[in-house]
Amino acid sequence: MVRILNITLNGRPRADAVGDNVLLLDYLREQVALTGTKTGCDGGECGACTVLIDDRPVFSCLRLAATCEGTKIDTIEALADGGRLSAIQRGFHEKLGAQCGYCTPGLIMASEGLLRHNAAPSEAEIREALGSNICRCTGYVKIIEAVQYAAGLIADGDRP
Repeated sequence: MVRILNITLNGRPRADAVGDNVLLLDYLREQVALTGTKTGCDGGECGACTVLIDDRPVFSCLRLAATCEGTKIDTIEALADGGRLSAIQRGFHEKLGAQCGYCTPGLIMASEGLLRHNAAPSEAEIREALGSNICRCTGYVKIIEAVQYAAGLIADGDRP
């Protein structure tokens, strides 16, 4: 069955016909052409597909698009403002939090979800918030430093 999906995607209202069996990840990448959200494990184990639904991190590979009716969805494409990187994007860039880069959009969106609800998280809170996102390159030290750096930028009023 196909239905009309009404959502706010990256700050803009949209109405699209979607099948009841279409994953949010596939809707975003294939129908809307927002390819910043990555397909990783395709089973909810790696977090590469993380987006924010109503400001909460969600694995888009586990969510049917049709269940998102009336929600606000933000993808990695929503963060930069007029070409200016967001605080969390700057953190990942300046603190070298992005390694090969494949998991980076998911880690950034999970971090953004944390910072929207807790602008000054502790290291333990950062680790817990990112616990469902896997980076296969190296450790998480630079990623945690990136989130702490972004929290500092936000505290200084640097949030687009």
